[in-house]
Amino acid sequence: ANGYYHYRWNKCIYGSRDFSDMVYIDSYSFNKDVDIQFNSTVGEFVGYTAHGVYNADLWNKDTTGLQQERAEVERYCKYNAEIRQSAIADKT
Repeated sequence: ANGYYHYRWNKCIYGSRDFSDMVYIDSYSFNKDVDIQFNSTVGEFVGYTAHGVYNADLWNKDTTGLQQERAEVERYCKYNAEIRQSAIADKT
């Protein structure tokens, strides 16, 4: 009945076959509202609520964590997209 809902949603968006336009988005939401988001095109966290702005400021000062987040477009997105793309292309 009454409660709070927090979730994290990572997504990779691309349109080209060579993945050159790949974008990694890492969103944190609370009760259906995006609180804070990392976008690989921007390269840092952006807060959308007072709490999100506070956390974005802290998280953007963590250079190690920020570098790891920036690397996800290569490590997570492109790696998995290549596997899925070859599986699809091999079937056609």
